[in-house]
Amino acid sequence: MTYLGELVFVGLGLNDDLGISLRALEETKTADHVFIELYTSFLPDFSIKRFAEISGKTPQTVMRKELEEESGEVILNSALVGKTVLLVPGDPLIATTHVALRILAEKRKIKTRIIHGSSILSAAIGLSGLHNYKFGKSVTIPFPDETPATTPYRVIGQNRKLGLHTLCFLDIRAEEKRQLTINDALRELIRIEAEKKENTIQDDTIAVGVARAGSDRPDVKAGGVKELLLHQFGMPPHTLIFPGRLHFMEVDALITLADAPEALRRFSE
Repeated sequence: MTYLGELVFVGLGLNDDLGISLRALEETKTADHVFIELYTSFLPDFSIKRFAEISGKTPQTVMRKELEEESGEVILNSALVGKTVLLVPGDPLIATTHVALRILAEKRKIKTRIIHGSSILSAAIGLSGLHNYKFGKSVTIPFPDETPATTPYRVIGQNRKLGLHTLCFLDIRAEEKRQLTINDALRELIRIEAEKKENTIQDDTIAVGVARAGSDRPDVKAGGVKELLLHQFGMPPHTLIFPGRLHFMEVDALITLADAPEALRRFSE
């Protein structure tokens, strides 16, 4: 295929402007056009000014409307006239928005490449000490004033019946500087439990809260839901995990690395 342009999706990592890989930085330095989206996730300590100093490029910020409602036309048009980089929080293709943009680009004969970055998928699981191959379907818990958390509640229950862990992303509205917190997500799931009464989320149901993964000050706390509701996780981004059946090494990890109570040992296989 003869390509008419080039679009490179570049992962920024999880926390600040130093999370970008050397390869990704070189791709950015050699780009003709650089865009950045900061609405799919929070990068708490990211500075566009500092990024411009290390990369020699001042990226143009694109909002949700430009990528989703307008199908990324401003980026695709730039890619047709010069090498274009789209900077994305975390790993570039975790968000379905970026997958859709890549498909559109390829259909227009724009060559696409991916420079991967650190992902919350691996970071949150790694910080928890749980085994990554024991995770089932992941789910996003929405803001309660927008959509009831019925689907997340059901997915957590289905995974637990299979003995699998559930990684829960928490909804984000970066333009409004809002992200659902671990505590609010738990309260919403408790509300759904009161309606459904399926014994999926109880006071003693084990959960793991992860705050600020990828930073030098992450907070990881495991324990019963009631216990986590009393914990102050601080600033976002937040992620929530509901474990399924636990291997004895996973139990040891939760106690040692996530301050889980010693009583958790009675749940190990």
